[in-house]
Amino acid sequence: MILGNRVFANRVDAGRQLAGKLSWLRGQDVVVLGLPRGGVPVAYQVAAALRAPLDVIIVRKLGVPEQPELGMGAIGEDGVRVLNPRVIRHAGVPADALAAVEESERAVLAGRARLLRGDRVAEDLRGRTAVIVDDGIATGSTAKAACQVARARGASRVVLAVPVAPADLIEPLRRVADDVVCVRNLRWLWAIGQWYADFTPTSDDEVRELLAGAARRVSAEAPAAAQHGGGLPGRDEEVVVGAGDLNLAGHLTLPSDANGLVLFAHGSGSSRHSPRNRYVALILNQVGLGTLLFDLLTSDEAASRANVFDIELLAERLAGVSAWAHDQPWARDLNVGWFGASTGAAAALWAAGEPHARVAAIVSRGGRPDLAGARLPAVKAPTLLIVGGLDTQVLALNRGAQSQLRCPNELVVVPGATHLFEEPGTLTAAARHAREWFTAHLRHGAYAGRPPA
Repeated sequence: MILGNRVFANRVDAGRQLAGKLSWLRGQDVVVLGLPRGGVPVAYQVAAALRAPLDVIIVRKLGVPEQPELGMGAIGEDGVRVLNPRVIRHAGVPADALAAVEESERAVLAGRARLLRGDRVAEDLRGRTAVIVDDGIATGSTAKAACQVARARGASRVVLAVPVAPADLIEPLRRVADDVVCVRNLRWLWAIGQWYADFTPTSDDEVRELLAGAARRVSAEAPAAAQHGGGLPGRDEEVVVGAGDLNLAGHLTLPSDANGLVLFAHGSGSSRHSPRNRYVALILNQVGLGTLLFDLLTSDEAASRANVFDIELLAERLAGVSAWAHDQPWARDLNVGWFGASTGAAAALWAAGEPHARVAAIVSRGGRPDLAGARLPAVKAPTLLIVGGLDTQVLALNRGAQSQLRCPNELVVVPGATHLFEEPGTLTAAARHAREWFTAHLRHGAYAGRPPA
C-alpha cells in the first residue's frame, strides 16, 4: 500500500508504531483501555506488545440540557461522575436537570458496556497504570474525560497514548494524564483519517472479537509466564522472505506455542499492508495460528497490471515463500496453510495443484478460483471458498470452480457481503470461517505440509 503523505497504513500499523513508544511500560501492572470503537484495534496491538490485559473505557458526555453539544461533565462505569462546576453554574443547570441527563446517559453507557464486553467484567483499575488509547485526537474532549474517569476509578497512573494529535493539545492533556505519548504531533490536524491510508470504520463485532482475543491471550500467557519467569517466546516483526533467488518484504506474527502457520497470498496488486488481510490475520493469531503476510510482487513488478493477473508467476512466488518458511527453524514443526484473496486465491490453488505441493489447507476469500483453470482437479489440500452473497458474478465463478475440485471442500456464502466485505460484520464473519477451517485442518490435519522423515 502506498502511504503518500499519510503516516499509518491502518489502525493495526498505527498500534504497532505506538506500541514501540510504550515499551518502557512492559513488565508493569498495566491495563490498556481502548476508546470504542476506532481506538480498540490500536489498543489491541499495544496490549499485545506490553503483554497486558485489554479493556474498553466507555465515557459519556453530560451535555447541558438546552445545549447538548456543551459538556458540563462526563460519566464512566463504577458510578464515576466528573463535573465541570463552572459550566453548570454559568448555564444555570438545576440539580434535577443534571440528574435527568445523567440517568439517561448512564442507561446508554450500561448498554454499550454490555454490548461490547458481553459477560466479561470490567478490569479493576485500582492501583494500576491505565494506558488509554484512541486512534487519534481531534479536540481532546473525549480523551480528557477518559483520563478523568480512569483516575476516578482508582488508576494510580494514567498514560494517554495516541498515534496522532495536534501539537497544541499535548500540554493541556498533561494536566489530566501523567504521561502523553504520541507518534506524530502535528501543527494542523483537520481530520484524524487524513493520516491513515485506510480508515475504515470499526464495527461493534470487531471490538468484541478483539476483546475476546485479548482475554484468550492473557489467559494463555499467565501459566506460561509463571513457568518461564515471564519470558514468552513469540515473534511479531517485519521480515525478508525468500522466493527462489528473490527477496520479498513480509510481516511475521508467530504466537508463543503456535499450532500452525498461514501464508497470505494477496490479490489484485495489494500488499502485506492490506487492512482486510491484516484483520483476518489478527483473528487467526488469537487462536494461536502464526501468520506471514508478504508482497507477492516487488514494487517495480506491481506497477505493471499484467503481473497482477499473471497467476502462474504469483503461484510460483507463493510456492517459493512456502518452501522458504518450511526451512525456517521456527516453522519446521508447523502445518502450513494458504489464505488467498482475489487473484491471490487463484495463485494458491494453482500452486496447490502441483504434484508435490506442501500445503495442509487453503482458504479463498472473494477469490477467483476459476483462474486456476485445469489445476483445480489436482488440488489435494482441503479448500474453503468464502464469497459475499451480493458478489453475484464471483459467486457464480466460485460455484463453477467448486464443481471441478476433487479435494475436501466447502463453499460458504456470507449474507449481505459484496466483493470486498466492506459491509458491517461481513469481514468478521469471513474471518471466523477461515479461523475454523484452519484450526481444524492445521491443528489436527493428518498432512503436516512437510516432506516425510
